[in-house]
Amino acid sequence: MRSVLARQCLRALAFAVTLLALLGAAPQIGAQGGEPQYFAIRGAKIVPVSGPPLENATVVMAHGVIKAIGKDIAIPPDAWIIEGKGLVVYPGLFDSFTDVGLPVATPAPGGANEGAGGGRRAPPTGEISRGPEDRPGTTPWRSAADELTLSDKRIESWRNGGFTTVVSAPKGGMFPGQAAVLDLAGERASEMVVKTPVAFPVSFEPRGGFGNFPGSLMGALAYAHQVWIDTDWSARAQAAYEKNPRGVARPRYDRTEAVLGQAVEEHMLVLIPANNSVQFRRAIELMDLWQLDHGDHVDAVIYGGQMGYEVAGEIGARKQKIPVLVNLKWPEREKDADPDEKPSLRTLRFRDKAPSSPAALAKAGIPFAFYSGGITAPKDILKAAKKSIEAGLAPEAALRALTLTPAEIYRVADRMGSIETGKIANLVVTDGDLFDEKTKIKMVFVDGKRFESREPEKPKDPPKGDMTGKWKLAYTTPDGPEESTLDLDMASDGTLTGTTTSKHGTASIISGYLSVDKFSFTINIPIEGNPTDVVFTGTFDGSTLKGNIDVMGFSIEFKGIKPSSQAAATSGSVIEGRARSDSSVAGGAQ
Repeated sequence: MRSVLARQCLRALAFAVTLLALLGAAPQIGAQGGEPQYFAIRGAKIVPVSGPPLENATVVMAHGVIKAIGKDIAIPPDAWIIEGKGLVVYPGLFDSFTDVGLPVATPAPGGANEGAGGGRRAPPTGEISRGPEDRPGTTPWRSAADELTLSDKRIESWRNGGFTTVVSAPKGGMFPGQAAVLDLAGERASEMVVKTPVAFPVSFEPRGGFGNFPGSLMGALAYAHQVWIDTDWSARAQAAYEKNPRGVARPRYDRTEAVLGQAVEEHMLVLIPANNSVQFRRAIELMDLWQLDHGDHVDAVIYGGQMGYEVAGEIGARKQKIPVLVNLKWPEREKDADPDEKPSLRTLRFRDKAPSSPAALAKAGIPFAFYSGGITAPKDILKAAKKSIEAGLAPEAALRALTLTPAEIYRVADRMGSIETGKIANLVVTDGDLFDEKTKIKMVFVDGKRFESREPEKPKDPPKGDMTGKWKLAYTTPDGPEESTLDLDMASDGTLTGTTTSKHGTASIISGYLSVDKFSFTINIPIEGNPTDVVFTGTFDGSTLKGNIDVMGFSIEFKGIKPSSQAAATSGSVIEGRARSDSSVAGGAQ
């Protein structure tokens, strides 16, 4: 019996490790127990963002709401008083575009039809998409609010990093679904929802290869525009039919058109990708074609924004300024790229000037907010924001881009984004300036609930070597040989961050380190519905990884090698001490 159970568990592990499509989390998210309804932080420096900083001031919270802020204000007798001397209180940080709290998108078998369905005719699984009528990559009815899971450990790690609020949206497809504003605390997933839906993201990533529609950027653009035309026609046809149905063939029902039509009618924000200058101009043209500029307001937001330094003047000259969400995953050379490869001058300029885009947008009077993009460690989000300060952005503008401005863009500034009486009690308390790397986050309040920030486990001894780079992991499960990819970043003290990826999805490392030549890192995945830690441990000799994957009391061996080293070995040469490398210019917005 035990051997049967062991085999079942190992099969579950094999599935989980190879798919890595879902991230796990702490079971339920709640504040420390036994706390009163009232909190008061007394004698701190308070940075409201909506007004000037207040020295030696007090903020009072009750029932999830800010009740009072200022100097010499009355504190309720039953309040839990936190002495704020030496502390700084900021509004909770806001990640303006992510998928934190959502399961990782998993492609359908065959790859090309991810998200297909709900249109005029959904092609069966594995059947290629031959045209717009197949509605490939189109699921606008999906809702982030409906797909939330507390088993995503990023909820806790983002909160430990000072983030109290995110805008999460489904991924996968050109019209993947509806975004929601979420607060990062709650005993149930529904308690996290602040407002839904708030936006519809659009992607122009081709959904298939040669022979599968749309298999190119031009096809993706044509398809997205056709969906918009179809939606407009459907709304007009349905209105005409409702007015006079007799003697007229009834309009067909299309789920995509019905959902998008309602979004347009309700002036929902449409998020359009644009990372370089060509994409910026294309996004503006599409916004005009889709009639998202209504004169007194704009129902479009651009996301990506890293080449804003080239087009800020053009956008700023428009009567209505188009808000921009700036991806903080700045372009850099790819890890383990060929050191002899010579990037173009335009690529080098892009890498150098991308962090200056926020300053250019601010100078042009364009509202902008920051989002994490591909960053997997919350502390790196603030480091990336600091690069924009070093490139000319005022520190107060950088803070606003992480607090009040995203709340304004998503039309929730009446309830969050700044420290004001009556707003949601989302606060982050630090022992210094938020953008100082030595500053520590002492505690976070989400909806008035207090959370102490927990530091991840640190290595005991200095690391011997650098594990940074892309690795191919190989292991054998009861179902046979399997592979996955490990993409690591290592800090100077040995702390590891990154992701593990298979063809089915990506999982973030929630903690990890290298101490001398011994490494350990952990992911958390649901196995049979229960969040379960999967721990990778082993040794690193500079060019290979060897160790074990442990879960639920069982263990399998794995080996890791850098694909570049493997290729070099095959050709008879071994490349060592490879320089770290980085991504090039026009990349996608996410």
